[in-house]
Amino acid sequence: MVDYFLRHRAASYLMTVVLLAGGALSFLGMGQLEFPEFTIRNALITTQYPGATPEEVEQEVTSTLEESIQEMSSIKRVSSVSSDGLSQITVELESTVQNEELEQLWDSLRRKVQDAQAALPPGASRSRVNDDFGDVFGFMVNLTGEGYSMPDLADHADFLKRELTLVEGVEKVSLGGEHEERIYIEVDRERLRALNIPLTRLQQLLDTQNAVADAGHLKQDGRRFRITPTGSAANIDDLRALIVSEGDGELVRLSDIADVSRELTEQPQQLYRDMGRPAISLGVSFESGVNVVAVGEQLQQRLDQLQARTPLGMELNIVYNQPQVVDEAVSGFLVSLIQAVAIVIVVLMLFMGWRSGLLMGFILLITIIGTFMLMRFHGLQLEKISLGALIIALGMLVDNAIVVTEGMLVGLKRGSSIRDSAHQVVRQNAWPLLAATLIAIAAFAPIGLSPDTTGEFIGSLFFVLLYSLLLSWITALTLTPFYFKLFFRNIAPGDGQEDPYKGVVYRLVGRVIVAGIRWRWVTLVLVVAILAGALFGFGSVKNAFFPASNTPIFFVDYRTPEGTDILETQRRVSELETSVMEMPGIRHLTTTVGGGSQRFTLTYSPEDRYASYAQLIIETDDKATQRERMADVERVLERDHSDIDYKIAPLEVGPAPKAKLEARFYGSDPEVLRQLGDQVEAMFRETANMTSVRTSWRNRVQAIEPVFMEDTARRLGVTREGLAATLALSTSGSQVGVYRDGSDLIPMVARAIPEQRHDVDNLGSLNVWSEEQGRYITADQVISDITTRAADPLIMRRNRERMLAVYGEPDPLSGVTAASVLAEIRPQVEALELPPGYRLEWGGEFETAGEAQSGLFSSLPLGIVMMFILTVVLFNNFRQPLAIWSLVPLTIIGVVGALLLTGLPFSFMALLGTLSLIGMVIKNAIVLVEEINVQLPLHQDRYHAVVRAAVSRVRPVSMAALTTMLGMIPLISDAFFASMAVALIGGLGVATLLTLVVLPVVYCVLYRIKIHAD
Repeated sequence: MVDYFLRHRAASYLMTVVLLAGGALSFLGMGQLEFPEFTIRNALITTQYPGATPEEVEQEVTSTLEESIQEMSSIKRVSSVSSDGLSQITVELESTVQNEELEQLWDSLRRKVQDAQAALPPGASRSRVNDDFGDVFGFMVNLTGEGYSMPDLADHADFLKRELTLVEGVEKVSLGGEHEERIYIEVDRERLRALNIPLTRLQQLLDTQNAVADAGHLKQDGRRFRITPTGSAANIDDLRALIVSEGDGELVRLSDIADVSRELTEQPQQLYRDMGRPAISLGVSFESGVNVVAVGEQLQQRLDQLQARTPLGMELNIVYNQPQVVDEAVSGFLVSLIQAVAIVIVVLMLFMGWRSGLLMGFILLITIIGTFMLMRFHGLQLEKISLGALIIALGMLVDNAIVVTEGMLVGLKRGSSIRDSAHQVVRQNAWPLLAATLIAIAAFAPIGLSPDTTGEFIGSLFFVLLYSLLLSWITALTLTPFYFKLFFRNIAPGDGQEDPYKGVVYRLVGRVIVAGIRWRWVTLVLVVAILAGALFGFGSVKNAFFPASNTPIFFVDYRTPEGTDILETQRRVSELETSVMEMPGIRHLTTTVGGGSQRFTLTYSPEDRYASYAQLIIETDDKATQRERMADVERVLERDHSDIDYKIAPLEVGPAPKAKLEARFYGSDPEVLRQLGDQVEAMFRETANMTSVRTSWRNRVQAIEPVFMEDTARRLGVTREGLAATLALSTSGSQVGVYRDGSDLIPMVARAIPEQRHDVDNLGSLNVWSEEQGRYITADQVISDITTRAADPLIMRRNRERMLAVYGEPDPLSGVTAASVLAEIRPQVEALELPPGYRLEWGGEFETAGEAQSGLFSSLPLGIVMMFILTVVLFNNFRQPLAIWSLVPLTIIGVVGALLLTGLPFSFMALLGTLSLIGMVIKNAIVLVEEINVQLPLHQDRYHAVVRAAVSRVRPVSMAALTTMLGMIPLISDAFFASMAVALIGGLGVATLLTLVVLPVVYCVLYRIKIHAD
């Protein structure tokens, strides 16, 4: 192969052009993201059961649906929340489920839910299945308008939604924070009683007035006519004119007994606020695989064009601009890649000469640019993980070229021609380099083969390394000799008398190697002692899962006591808004009340809908300011909002759990679960550096319970439903039909006039219709007492078991990790004596990291076996592979030292870096052992062959390691890759020194090689 490319210049140039041009065109056409897409395998099933308590919802709705859903295959977890009148069930599929299987499984889920509908109680609505959790609205803006009503904002938001949906590359536009309208029919209860009009008649009249009914068709003279009766209410005045009763000759219209108005709902489900002003959120999601930067530019252009049609005073404020973030992230990483390439080339020029440095730098550029072509064929995109993989691979990409270039340089010094040197080097190193390359790839295989979400998130790392390393092997054996011939065409071969390894560095390394072999047992004991010290020191290294994002955004979860009205929650959080907006360095503030925001990044998980919940999304000028403002917000919360639960957290860059610390208790009795939860909550609160402590079931709320006398009520002709309707009319109201306004269906709500509502003390004096007597009677005739009790507002289940969780967070300002706090609190919690039938389970980051590591380690044995088999096949014996693999445990020495020195945690990415070190170290060791085999026939004994081989491999091994290490420097400034980069630099640096010294020692021990006196 090498001879072909040396002889055929056109083929070599063509290959170069194809890789450079194809790679450049592929790069320009590739999609761009901040982080890779990963699949969210969740679906939410919601079922309303108006009037039911959480216990009734759990037993009659949630349990029935869960039983049917659990029959599905590929289900990982079913969790549920039962609250007043509402069941919410979240179904999570196994992480091994592929994207193409999702639609089929969601269809199966819908069928299971549909099958269970017949078993639901009367009064329960049809269940709704929502599987759109994967939608990420990466371009999110808030629409505000001073002096405009919410309907005005909603109208313009609908207009913008229609227009932005038409932009090429946009998949969906979603609105959030819209205030629904209601037709309020405020009834005078006294007029109803005076006119003796049953409440049920009013409800039936309003329910049927606007209902669409099929009146049939008429056939005449061969033609078919549709019959459509008129009479539906076309406007509010038509509703007011409805005839309610004609009793005693008096015509009673709805307006005689009720005030009818069209207003915004007084109980909105969710509110959005932008810098303290009411807002409507517009979220734009992008089609998969598009260049979001280009689509973002088109979006901005379209918004600029629509500015002329925006009412004066309305404005759009950007909450999150993924195209801009992606552009900055990709541009930043491209700069880091260029810096890393420049560092590698400069190092090569300094240590191997300017010609060699330029040659290998040119081959490196061809390899990197050509890799973009392979990435596009695979469907990979430009994002932090894939570009970071290229930076990680830099040193390894140039390894093969270094070996070939070094070998040809030595050949020239020994008097061989360039062609002969190329033949000899390629013949000697082609298969060892391929084996070493495959081993380096296999070291990263667990990343690509990991079946869980984390593996999917970082999977592009493996595929980029796979393509780039294989391409580097090809270019090293084909293009490197060809361009070596061009770069060194004016260099004459040496006379063969010069020793290429006579330099000071070679002599110094040779003496160290000889000393190590001479004092081999001392050397090995010393290395083992250092390894033991590193393992001991590992206990002092902080542990973490994924770091916080570099984006200066943080969140404040604000939870008022359960049972708080959403408008009261809004009032309370608005006080915090005012304090935040007065702080310096605040770029933007978005607040959601009643639930989380639209998902604007894959790692953000919106909170479920709770009236007592609010969230502040705060963007600061930079990361330094973010940390200061987080501390300021915490001080304000402690000072002015001491009765609320809060959580302050930065934006994460990887899959994040609901809380970083979570203790779950399973059992049947809510009282016992609460007792256990209270004990653990107290432990959490007493633990240093633990914040945001709360329980999943929240505080109990007061429930008002009129005691219904069924026997008396039956004699009087009063039903439980009739009493409930009367109570609803006199409190929050009840829906009695829908009003049609074009395409809008507006609920009609009947309720008492304001002065007759919310009077708890006079519930017994309410008028209830008696069918037996044909008139109204007072409620106290069928109610013996009105009591109150503390009730659970939420009942949570996990895999059909009742579950109460205690949440906590490590203080984000203290620098401690969740793992260190868990290590402190875990023994205390596990020392609790649990009643029979109750159990404890740890969730949070402990569980998430465990699942990720389990997925990684599930495929790790296969990777290790593949690497070991390759080394055995390559050397056709076991002693040499054993010598090579003896270096693997020693990599931990450099990893621990580097992490302790920098104070960085051993994160999941650091774990990946440590595992990948196995391939890098073995790759370098193979080069050295193969050289020993080459030197054996040239020397009379193994000792001289070992020493000569070790000395001759100093430059290629150290250059390969040095280029890899220095290429990592640009990654240290990135929070996501920092711990990985430091682990690789420290581990590879120490491992390289050990490769040159310890490997010859172990080799001599295994082969019982004795040192010679000379």
